[in-house]
Amino acid sequence: MFDPARPSPLDLKNFDAYLETCRRFLDQRLAGLRSLEEVARLESQLNRYPRLDRLEEPRDIVIIDQRFISPRDLERGVDALLAGAVLLEHACAGEATRLGLGTKYLLNPRRHLTPEILADHLGPDPALPHPPETLRPLSLGRRHMLQLAWDLWRLAEDNGQDPLQVLKRQHLLIIVNEQSAQGVIDDFREAQFYGFERRRVLFMVQRAFHGFNLGPRGWFYDQDSPLRLHNHGQMLMQTTMDGQLFRLDDQGHRRYLPWTEYLSLLGDFVDKVSFNIEDLDYLSQSLDHLGLAAALKLAEAGAAMIMEVVNNDPENPIKGGACYWDPELNRNVMIESFCLQGVQPEDIAVLNKNVNHYPQPARGLAAVRQHGLAMPIAVKKNFLYFQPVQGDLNFLVPTVFVRRPQLRPIRAWKGPRHTPAALAALAQQDQRPGFWAWAAGLTGLAL
Repeated sequence: MFDPARPSPLDLKNFDAYLETCRRFLDQRLAGLRSLEEVARLESQLNRYPRLDRLEEPRDIVIIDQRFISPRDLERGVDALLAGAVLLEHACAGEATRLGLGTKYLLNPRRHLTPEILADHLGPDPALPHPPETLRPLSLGRRHMLQLAWDLWRLAEDNGQDPLQVLKRQHLLIIVNEQSAQGVIDDFREAQFYGFERRRVLFMVQRAFHGFNLGPRGWFYDQDSPLRLHNHGQMLMQTTMDGQLFRLDDQGHRRYLPWTEYLSLLGDFVDKVSFNIEDLDYLSQSLDHLGLAAALKLAEAGAAMIMEVVNNDPENPIKGGACYWDPELNRNVMIESFCLQGVQPEDIAVLNKNVNHYPQPARGLAAVRQHGLAMPIAVKKNFLYFQPVQGDLNFLVPTVFVRRPQLRPIRAWKGPRHTPAALAALAQQDQRPGFWAWAAGLTGLAL
């Protein structure tokens, strides 16, 4: 039985313990299957949400608007940001397989979106209102961090505080993959940490794993197979392992934190907000004051996770976390699309926006450390990999689903068809008055 509401406990002491648990899961869940080909044929069935046939349209989604959020609620969120009481997590480890251009943090559209790549993505001679060569030659990650620093700077000025001091109070968690880790670290050091305090910027390198194979003695971890990430759920679980997060010292050496130190640090935050590097709305405004105010207000009623939902785009529907009402659990749930056997993207009406809040973040992380997450599987190139989902935390802690008064589709650079919208968002950032002179002064770089 695969049920994200009742995950089989994972051993998260270290990677060896994690992989041994994964192997035991395969022995238990796939008993009787005799080949990887058979597993691949049954993959959607094996990952199937157990109550799929009973799911209903979501209900009781909280509308966050001026009737729900008071001026005092907004003020409390602003105060938390100015005080550095919100942990700002940036998920930059994804492999961006749909774009095929490597880690998105280091993606420089002017350099990497060559005419050949554009033709492959969009067809010959695509008509682009903002061609890559018209953009500033900066990576998506550099733009992402500058946007955050800019918005915090302006927030400080608007509230009569010293912008540099407000930046230095912030705590960041930057999650990267093994291929991009040094490049991202070098980017931060080159940009003088974008005005943030070096010791308050934490990094984590998400581990990639070989695949599992089936031999005469059962399932085994095959170190001759390609390395792949175990999805963003493993990223979340890895933050609960000992010695995974690190700071850089003055010489650029990594200083790793015990899990207990990170857990203690989490206790100082009123919220953790997880940003996605591909979110295009972020490039015009990174700080969501309404969402933060809602998270802090809902936390008072016991919520430990806030998930915002949006409409799927009927013209270009995408897969992702889908929101439904589960009558057996008597609440809304968010289910990843590969657990929805037979449900196509065009059949998914309500999606997760992928900008989640975790008020009282120590509470959610402790639940992950204790239980782990459910472990879907995927057969890729004749090897088996696990695909846990970060959003499955909604099954472990009290979660509230929210939406805006006007539901709009996600604006994110997920694949080639979103490239024109991405270039337009980058061009809009390029044209912002005063932005680049300010950014040059902050980083000491010629931008």
